[in-house]
Amino acid sequence: MSLSAHVRTLGRGPGRSRSLTEDEAAEAMTLMLEGAAPEAVGALLMLLRMKGETAPEIAGLARAAQAPLADWPQVDLDWPCYAAGRTRGLPWFLLSAKLVAGKGHRVLLHGWNGQDGAIRDGIARLGIPTVATPAQAAQALENGGIAYLPLEQAHPALFALLDLRRRLGLRSCINTVCRMLNPGRATASVQGVFHPSYRLLQADAAQLLGWRNLSVIKGGGGEFERHPGMDIAGFGLRDSQPWQDSFAALTEDHRRLSDLDLPGEALTALWDRDRGPEFARQIVLGTAALALDTLGQDADATQLWQARPVPQTA
Repeated sequence: MSLSAHVRTLGRGPGRSRSLTEDEAAEAMTLMLEGAAPEAVGALLMLLRMKGETAPEIAGLARAAQAPLADWPQVDLDWPCYAAGRTRGLPWFLLSAKLVAGKGHRVLLHGWNGQDGAIRDGIARLGIPTVATPAQAAQALENGGIAYLPLEQAHPALFALLDLRRRLGLRSCINTVCRMLNPGRATASVQGVFHPSYRLLQADAAQLLGWRNLSVIKGGGGEFERHPGMDIAGFGLRDSQPWQDSFAALTEDHRRLSDLDLPGEALTALWDRDRGPEFARQIVLGTAALALDTLGQDADATQLWQARPVPQTA
């Protein structure tokens, strides 16, 4: 079947068009990854956007997108990061991911953030290994329990679909698919969204994909990063069942995350020397606590922070 058949299913008009089934969506993604006609790709992505994606469509698209990544090592926690960062300050959540890894959980970060270089700069500063092959990932996870996978290196065909945003002028369902990619086939995932309407969509798709545990929040700039001065609503899965919960604010400081206008060095200053704003520390601890809750761990993030491995000074 050609991609045009799926375009026709979506675009036949009122009373005749319908959503794709999960299997149809998977076939459509396979065709797009294999190099379907660009006109058909653009038409399908924009029809899905105008209609509004369904959970079966996202599940099918994500299932097919993950298929070429079968050789990547399995991890405990999937941590996608695909936001552009316009409403977020520094990526404090990277310190949270390091804390979770320090607890003995294998954490795989993966992503692409457009022209926002703050996340990859932070990854380099914090010594999180960037990997491009399954062997590199396995070694990094064995050594430190954490690694970062750039989408454009791990999955060039999917990256090309994501990068169509520059030509189409609009985001597409590929942004959501990337968050659902789960290259390490973890049974637990943490995800941030900018638009709250996507929280239930991603949770429902995760259930169709057979995931066990997922936490989705409206996070800083669209990343999984908890604002410590706000009550947080969580959506997702626990033990494969739909889950919702709320988390009270950790501080009375209600500033915006982007108000912490600090240089990249502030990330290492906080991790290495515990020097920095208390607000930033609460971002890290609150985000880590929710990630650990996703893993079924009732750990004290403050104790983890105090026990974190830091460089020894001479």
